[in-house]
Amino acid sequence: MLSRLATALLPACGRLTVTADAAAELAPGSIIAANHTSLADPAVVLAALHRLGVQPVVMAAAGLWRVPLLSRALTREGHIPVHRHDKRAARCLDLAAAAVERGRLVLIYGEGGIPTRTDAGEAPPAAFRTGLARLAGLTGAPVVPVGQAGARRITSGSTAKQLAGLATAPLRRPALHVHVGAPIRLHGDSGAQTSQAHWAVTAAWRTAASHLGEPSALASAGLPCGPAAGGPGPASTVECQVRRASSPCGL
Repeated sequence: MLSRLATALLPACGRLTVTADAAAELAPGSIIAANHTSLADPAVVLAALHRLGVQPVVMAAAGLWRVPLLSRALTREGHIPVHRHDKRAARCLDLAAAAVERGRLVLIYGEGGIPTRTDAGEAPPAAFRTGLARLAGLTGAPVVPVGQAGARRITSGSTAKQLAGLATAPLRRPALHVHVGAPIRLHGDSGAQTSQAHWAVTAAWRTAASHLGEPSALASAGLPCGPAAGGPGPASTVECQVRRASSPCGL
């Protein structure tokens, strides 16, 4: 339901484009890691993935399960509540690992929160928490880095500014872009794995933001093409040539 709803509603709020690395693959049993910048970006990412034929299990804030009707839909579709700063927090990783082992793709936000900035501009992903590395360690699954840009143009900043942005988005229809990177296998200790995942998502974000002409991404275009811990090198970008279980995607 979430993916279909995002696909149906997003065109009214923005103009979405999607690209991918030539070696990108959204195979069953993968972990999808995306940057988190806005309350709107889950819809942006889900709409892009749905365009590629993928409907992932989402690790989302547990507060969503307190919304009537939405709670039932989230539970029915197998999405996973994340209880931050709670003794139940570790349980979400077990549920995510079980979903991966069943062949589902699981979407996780490594940053664990939205930046508190008031402007609508883009910035590189904040430091990642260890949950992503722990999930990859539990499952041995590949991590598919996804970068999204433009969601802050829909809604960002204070509550009043967010509401105003959402109300005016259908008139403005800002440009949105999602880029899917090639999957990586994390290695080393938890710190090294977290660094590798952060670099990969940052690279995907930089590509997405560059498509929108965001100054923060263009200014960092000369950064090294791999993390010190040893990450993948750059890959060519093509329009949405994502392979799913060795099959070409359909738009």
